[in-house]
Amino acid sequence: MDVLISGAGIAGPALAYWLARFGFSPVVVERAPALRPGGQAVDFRGEAHLSVLRHMGVLDAVFEAQTSPRDMVFRGLDGRVRSRLPAWFTAGEVEIRRGDLSRLLYEHSAADAEYVFGDWITSLHDDGAGVDVTFAHGQPRRFDFVIGADGMRSAVRRLVFPEYRPTFQGYYFAIWDADGDDRDMVCAPGYVAAPGWLMFKSSVPPELMTDALTAPDVYFDSISRVRMPAVSSGRVTLIGDAGYGSTLGGMGTGVAVVSSYVLAGEMAAGGDAFARYEALIGPYAHGCQGNTGRFLAPSTRLGLWARDRMFGLLPKMPMFARVDMQRATAIKLPEYVPAR
Repeated sequence: MDVLISGAGIAGPALAYWLARFGFSPVVVERAPALRPGGQAVDFRGEAHLSVLRHMGVLDAVFEAQTSPRDMVFRGLDGRVRSRLPAWFTAGEVEIRRGDLSRLLYEHSAADAEYVFGDWITSLHDDGAGVDVTFAHGQPRRFDFVIGADGMRSAVRRLVFPEYRPTFQGYYFAIWDADGDDRDMVCAPGYVAAPGWLMFKSSVPPELMTDALTAPDVYFDSISRVRMPAVSSGRVTLIGDAGYGSTLGGMGTGVAVVSSYVLAGEMAAGGDAFARYEALIGPYAHGCQGNTGRFLAPSTRLGLWARDRMFGLLPKMPMFARVDMQRATAIKLPEYVPAR
């Protein structure tokens, strides 16, 4: 069966790998002309994340490419240290730059998947037996299934679920290349920044923040959350941030990798695969969602004081400090048997 995947970030290549293993023929279409390099560090936490990487055969390569996480030191505008967020709290078992992970997953799946860069879906027509797809540049094609793995601003979601948009969480962030890897964060109410990194609170809605506001080498976006009653319709479904996104700190990378394994396995099992996929992944992904802006950059002086006190208590409260690990492991993965 032919499966079209929109998006070659993290979820798309991971899903392409598993679909090929289960006997499908995946095609990945990516709007960007090439893989996007760089980006912020992402991490994996707990056995659910690591076991899928291990079964994919990429865990060793992830460890080889890992970054060296350091404590995040928060300073006031006067330069004095206010608090410190330990590296073990922010980085999980292994941390890797998003661009490095994306390329690793692409290289691991490219031999068994067709990749089309510089193109995107413009329309979908699901007639119950298949999905007719048109593209901005390529010729129309027909697929058995279509999967939206195209992020928080998913084009597939807009086409199939136009009534659902990400919920703005009141903050924006920007990431760009900067010299060094300084983890010292300058903070004030509703604001936190470091070399190559900025987060701030704003009441301006995302639709008014156009791409023209930032330079091409700056990644700029809102902190938002995707929460839908269902992420599937007919022969189309969503995965990763497209269906369950939570900008920054929502363990989206781990959720995407786990979801790719579950979705491919359920599709291979046949029947009402998308319903089973949603029933297993939905509660898991929702439990990992949060608002990093409110956590790192409280909007009041009292909020900053409370944040600093909480960070100071983390080493003394291991059960509270590892609530992220509890969320990351809150799923029992089925055993699927690949076709090859």
